[in-house]
Amino acid sequence: MMHIDQYAEITSTRANPHIDPTLHIWGWEVPIYLFLGGLVAGLLILNAFAVLSRREKELPAMSGIFPILSAPLLALGLGALFLDLEHKLHVFRFYTTFQVTSPMSWGSWILLVVFATAGLVGLSTYVKSSWPMAIYVKRLPLVDKLEAFADRHARGLAIANAVLGVSLGIYTGILLSNFAARPLWNSGLLGPLFLISGLSTGAAMGALLSRDRDEREGLLRLDLVLMVTEGLILGLWIISLISGGEAARASVELILGGPFGAVFWTLVVVIGLGLPILLEVMAMKGRWRGTLVAPALVLVGGLSLRFVLVYAGQYIGY
Repeated sequence: MMHIDQYAEITSTRANPHIDPTLHIWGWEVPIYLFLGGLVAGLLILNAFAVLSRREKELPAMSGIFPILSAPLLALGLGALFLDLEHKLHVFRFYTTFQVTSPMSWGSWILLVVFATAGLVGLSTYVKSSWPMAIYVKRLPLVDKLEAFADRHARGLAIANAVLGVSLGIYTGILLSNFAARPLWNSGLLGPLFLISGLSTGAAMGALLSRDRDEREGLLRLDLVLMVTEGLILGLWIISLISGGEAARASVELILGGPFGAVFWTLVVVIGLGLPILLEVMAMKGRWRGTLVAPALVLVGGLSLRFVLVYAGQYIGY
């Protein structure tokens, strides 16, 4: 059985919509989903670290806010993905089969399990919090039993969310890299790139939300390491395309100096990576206090990276 996510796209005529002048498959919905999926992956992994290291009191945002936000943010991402579906009433078909060789099939089931585990931990955390309506949610049927189950299996759920978070973060990159007909996407480095980027945006969001100074500074230091790592992987990915075939070189030119060059260099490289790294280094040396600026820029860069890759990748094929 041929899967469309593994082989070149097949079109019948150039008169079809979204084909001329370039083949257009995905719109804004997919980069939004990829960004939120990566962000949730980062939140789940960092929350698991707080639980497994038994540092919930030292890391209040990672242990208290991250699990509450994970499921709603993933739901927004899935909502964007649902809008992209051509035949929305057939969405249930993703769960009538499991295709081992199809990344989309893997992703569908990973998303389902992630939503369940993240929602369970988030619900348990929410009803214990002082958030609005928490006391009323606790009174709903079965909530007390779900909370008790989550408390009994807190460490097991943390391990599961860590594994699922890594899988979700890598999958958002594999979803693109598996399109062999798209040279800009056809790289094994996209999985690690999206995972590290998701962790970076998760740490950045934590730095924005945390009211604990030590936790915020720790997340900013972690994000500095993640941003440098992301920059290195991004550089290796570009080098691999430049040293590839004619189609690969033509595709990377789209973001280096072509129609997407200005957005890539400005929003991804400078605003999303370079400037936050500079600001964090200055903050560590006591020369900068605007710690909320850098993580906000990281979120802008992470979202811009997905938009640039999704749109530029559809311009050139083999």
